[in-house]
Amino acid sequence: MFWILFFVFLAACMGAGATGAAFRPGAWYEGLDKPSWTPPNWAFPTVWTTLYVFMSIAGARAAMLPDNGLAMAFWALQIALNCLWTPVFFGLHRIREGMLVLSCLWIAVAATMIALFQIDTIAGLLFVPYLLWVTTAGALNLSVWQRNPQVARNPQTPS
Repeated sequence: MFWILFFVFLAACMGAGATGAAFRPGAWYEGLDKPSWTPPNWAFPTVWTTLYVFMSIAGARAAMLPDNGLAMAFWALQIALNCLWTPVFFGLHRIREGMLVLSCLWIAVAATMIALFQIDTIAGLLFVPYLLWVTTAGALNLSVWQRNPQVARNPQTPS
């Protein structure tokens, strides 16, 4: 049963990951002023793949436990917000709105992690790297917003 659930959660994660393929950073992102601590481009797919596996294991473990309703609800919320950020930031070039989505995602990931800890310590621990990565992404989004105020005020939707 675990493996069936794992692959169901992994499919949800891969759906979120597919937004990265559909909405690539491209020239718009490359042209933005970014901080020196911006992770290299190769790090993003590597980190996200690892996180999606961890998230899927955590979800599958929690799904098999009693009293998992809150954890499953938060898991669903965080993956929905995860799916939303890439099209908002990279697709629509909306830096400010991307920060709003990312802030909501951070809260949802933290709430999911806490709910997972309530029912399964390992599942909760598997969400710790995710929260750290979303924290980094939030700091990066905020820095890009601060460094590119004109772009943030006047986003140009790609044609």
